Amino acid sequence: MKKAILLAVLPLSICVACNGKNEDKKLEEFNAKIESIVGNYQNQVDSLQRIVGLSGDALNLAHQQIYEQVIGEYKAYCLETIKQNRNNKVAVAALKEVYSDLENDELKEVIASLGPKAKNDPDVQRIASAIAALDNTAEGKMFTDFEIDGVKFSDFIGRGKYVLVDFWASWCGPCKREIPNIAKVYETYAGDDFDVLSVAVWDKPEDTRKAAQEHGVVWNQIINAQRIPTDIYGIQGIPQIMLFGPDGTILKRDLRGAGIEEAVKQALGR
Repeated sequence: MKKAILLAVLPLSICVACNGKNEDKKLEEFNAKIESIVGNYQNQVDSLQRIVGLSGDALNLAHQQIYEQVIGEYKAYCLETIKQNRNNKVAVAALKEVYSDLENDELKEVIASLGPKAKNDPDVQRIASAIAALDNTAEGKMFTDFEIDGVKFSDFIGRGKYVLVDFWASWCGPCKREIPNIAKVYETYAGDDFDVLSVAVWDKPEDTRKAAQEHGVVWNQIINAQRIPTDIYGIQGIPQIMLFGPDGTILKRDLRGAGIEEAVKQALGR
């Protein structure tokens, strides 16, 4: 789970569980410390908001500094906890907390360091599968096809057009905030060499259709995809906006905001 927090390196003395303690006690202490770190972050942010005269860029900078301090502490604590509990459920809990804040290579090293019991945990296996999926669908790789209710991804991808693909859901606020950016690109560039496709994941079809109509999604859609494409493409959070080349090559992942149009313009040479 990607955190909206960030942190400074913890002294090892506060994060290393003694060998004599049982797993349940260690896990209780780990969860309590995580709650404390998150609570401390929120308290700092709340205090920041109450500073008179602090606004705009100064407020954003101060918030970012707090965030960066906290994520360092948070990551250091989780990684040290994994190091001291390589083959039990405490390591699994710590990995689930921190995995989305790690780069793929670092995450691979952490998983490789686990003992067999922890490695075989279903959640760890899922994370490992997501890493493999990301490797298989990285920028520069060819797209992987899938089919939903008789509609194939390849009905739209690899057919001679650049295609911007938005993996989204109706309940996802950030997804809906990106729709105007996608709509602008569609209205400006759609034609013989460019198109847009929305793929609804983790959502009820009726909710998808309602939200699509309300937010002006007038381009092609695949509905009711659920986890099929997100498992294939290693998508851990949405929106995931990707640009595919005319032959189906993955050109860009993780597009957001103004970067969406920038990527499309660059690809089209306009």
